[in-house]
Amino acid sequence: MRFVADAMLGRLAKWLRLLGYDTLYWRGDDARLVRLALAENRVVLTRDTRIAPRLPPHLTLFIDSDHYDEQLGQVVARFGVPSQIGRLCLRCNLSLEPVDKAGLQGEIPAFVWHTHERFTRCHGCLRLYWEGTHYARMLEMLDRVAVLKMENGRCA
Repeated sequence: MRFVADAMLGRLAKWLRLLGYDTLYWRGDDARLVRLALAENRVVLTRDTRIAPRLPPHLTLFIDSDHYDEQLGQVVARFGVPSQIGRLCLRCNLSLEPVDKAGLQGEIPAFVWHTHERFTRCHGCLRLYWEGTHYARMLEMLDRVAVLKMENGRCA
């Protein structure tokens, strides 16, 4: 499943990337967004009522909520959760590659270098990732979304 999130859904785009969904964040005009979705067979995630009617139903999902956790719950309720958490860069949507820890000394904070063993790097923007406390908080939020999905059938 591949997505393109419109300009109102930047935070949702990051969360979908965390889950491993290929998700573009679109800040251009609506006509080009529609052409991109059709050309690349991407589902458009939008809060804009003018975009959804321009696409086939299988290529659009109108996002009901203003809250990113509920937005994520709505997407998960419809499309499920892939099992590839942490494989895409949250900033630029490219694949993350494992990095040898030895080559990172001086490039990351000393505490992180001493307390973590696994690191990945985006081959596009060169951003580094590791499973710190922020990662645990993200997993907790994903668990909450899954609970909402199970209790309500979908997030409203």
